[in-house]
Amino acid sequence: MSVMPRFDWYSDTDPRALEVFLECQRRMTASEKVNGMIDLTRMVFETAEAEIRRQHPGISEREVFLRAAARHLDRETMMRVYGWDPESVDA
Repeated sequence: MSVMPRFDWYSDTDPRALEVFLECQRRMTASEKVNGMIDLTRMVFETAEAEIRRQHPGISEREVFLRAAARHLDRETMMRVYGWDPESVDA
C-alpha cells in the first residue's frame, strides 16, 4: 500500500479504507465522476427542500424552490432571475 498524505478532513478514516476509496475514485471514468457529482448535488437540494418543507408547512412548491435557491444565490440574483426577494418573507 502506498503512503498517503494525512489530511484533517480524513482524520477519522482508517488509512486502508481511504486507500480503497481513492482507488475506486481513480478507476471511475470522467462520466461516472460527473454523474456522481450530479447525483450528490441533487441529494443536497432535495435535503434542503425537505428541511424547508418541515420548517414552513403549507408553503407552495414554488416557494420551497425559491427558498432553496436563496440558500445558494445572493439577494440581487434572486430578484433579477426569479423576481423574488428573500428578505420579503419570514426566513
